[in-house]
Amino acid sequence: MPTTELHLIQEILAMAPQEGQSGGAGILGGFGPMILIFVAFWFLLIAPQRKKQKQHAKMLQALEKGAKVKTIGGVFGTVTGVKDDRFVLRISENVKIEVAKDAVASKIE
Repeated sequence: MPTTELHLIQEILAMAPQEGQSGGAGILGGFGPMILIFVAFWFLLIAPQRKKQKQHAKMLQALEKGAKVKTIGGVFGTVTGVKDDRFVLRISENVKIEVAKDAVASKIE
């Protein structure tokens, strides 16, 4: 073996952790940045979305006859009936449609 290769191998072995020495910051140090990213995603994206979903579900539970609503498709109407999984909306004189409860985007005040 040429001396340069031998010298390089000796340097690599010298840099390797010896018995009893820690090889780095440990497992927690390696996962620290990933944990930090997850926490940031939680507070910036997941938690606000869950809060919004709960408010929407609460609004749907409170809807009753006579409430004016807007659907996710942009149709405005008045609730004339409430069924298990849908609302009956009057969108014009003598025109009624049934929409899924999840299709109601908001209540119009």
